[in-house]
Amino acid sequence: MRSKLAVVGQGYVGLPLAMSAVKAGFDVVGIDVDSWRVKRLNAAESYVEDIDGDRLDEALRSGRYLASTDYADAEGFDVCVITVPTPLNEGAPDLRHIGAAGRSIAPLVRPGSTVVLESTTYPGTTEEYLLPLLEEGSGLCAPRDFFLGYSPERIDPGNPRWRLENTPKVVSGLDALSLNSVEAFYRHVVADVVPVSSLQVAELCKLLENTFRHINIALVNELAVFAQQLGIDVWEAIDAASTKPFGFMRFTPGPGVGGHCLPIDPSYLSWKVKRSLGHNFRFVELANDINNHMPDHVVHRLALALNQRRKPVNGSRVVLLGLAYKKNSGDCRESPAIEVVRSLRKLGADVRAVDPLVDGYQLPVGVELVELCRRELSAADAVVVLTDHDCFDYRLVEEASPFVFDTRNRCRGGNVERL
Repeated sequence: MRSKLAVVGQGYVGLPLAMSAVKAGFDVVGIDVDSWRVKRLNAAESYVEDIDGDRLDEALRSGRYLASTDYADAEGFDVCVITVPTPLNEGAPDLRHIGAAGRSIAPLVRPGSTVVLESTTYPGTTEEYLLPLLEEGSGLCAPRDFFLGYSPERIDPGNPRWRLENTPKVVSGLDALSLNSVEAFYRHVVADVVPVSSLQVAELCKLLENTFRHINIALVNELAVFAQQLGIDVWEAIDAASTKPFGFMRFTPGPGVGGHCLPIDPSYLSWKVKRSLGHNFRFVELANDINNHMPDHVVHRLALALNQRRKPVNGSRVVLLGLAYKKNSGDCRESPAIEVVRSLRKLGADVRAVDPLVDGYQLPVGVELVELCRRELSAADAVVVLTDHDCFDYRLVEEASPFVFDTRNRCRGGNVERL
C-alpha cells in the first residue's frame, strides 16, 4: 500500500517537494488556495522555475499527483507538509497562512499521521502555535496520537547545482518518535538528512542561515558605498580577498536584497529576540537599514552620472537589465529592482526593462518590456545592470550603450561605471 502525502502550498517550495515525493512513490495531493495555480498545475503548466512542464506532466500521468483547492482531497494522508508563506505585517511575523493551513488540515489528522511545518518562522512557532491548532481541530494529542515536526526549507530557486534532492535536509520532531517519523519520510525524497534535537533548533537554524547572508551582504553593500567615495575599486578588493583559502567567504554588493527570504527572515529573529528578551538585535536592524537603502543609492549614483553628462533624470531613457531578485530567476516579486523602477519613474525617467525570464504580469506599472538589441541600447541615455542574467549579451551591452551603470560587475569599458 502506497503512502499518501499532502503538501499544503504549491509554490517554489511545495511543488518541488511534491514532484520529488511522486518520484519516490508517494500518492501526492498538492493543496493550494489559488485556483489559478491549481488549474495550471492540473494542465501540466508549471509556474515554478525549478519544475518544468514535462516533469509535471509525467507526475500527472502517473496518477500519483493531484493539485486541488479542496482540503478534503487530502483525507487519509500519512504525512502532511505545510509550505505556506510567512510574510511580515508592519514588522511583525504574519502567521495567518500557517494558521489557515493548520485549522484546515486538523480535522484530517488521524492516529499515526505526521505533520511537518517547512515555512520559515521564529523559534517556538511549531510547538506553541501550530500544535494547539492541530490538537483542537483533530481532538487528538501529540505525540501520543500523531507526530509533529519542523524541517526548514532550503530551496534556492534557479540553482542548477543544489536542488531539493541533493541539499542536506535538517529535520526535527516534537519528541524522539516524531523525529523518527519525520526523518523516515524525508529519507525517501532527499539524499542527506540532518536530525537535530528540537523543533526550536531547526527553526533557529533557518533564521541563522539567512541572517548570516543578510548581514554579510549589508557589509559589502556599505563597503561599496564608501569605497567608491574613497576612490577604491571594491570589486578588485573582493577578488583579492577571495584568494584567501580560509577565514573568508565571498559576498558581493548589489542594488539591494530581494526574494521571499532575505528581506523577511532576519526580521522574524529580531522580532523574537525583542519580544522574548527585550533586546534589539542590532546586527539585523543595521543590515535591514543598509540593504533597504541600496535601491535609493543606485538611483542616486545614476542621477549623478547622468548629471555629469549634462542630462537630467527627468526625460532620460533608462533601460534596466534584469528585474528578477536574483541571477537566472524569473521572479521579480520582492525585488530591489522594483524600488529602482518606482524611484526613477517618480523622477520622470522613461523606464524600459529587459528580462526574458520575467512573465509580463509581474511587470511594474508603466514599464515597457523590450528586447536586448542594439537599437534599444543605443537609444538609451543610461543602461543599468540590476540582475546579471547569464543570457544577456554583455559584449553587446558594452559596445552599443552610450553609458552603462553596472551594479553586478559584468561589464567593462570606458563607458561603464560600476557600483
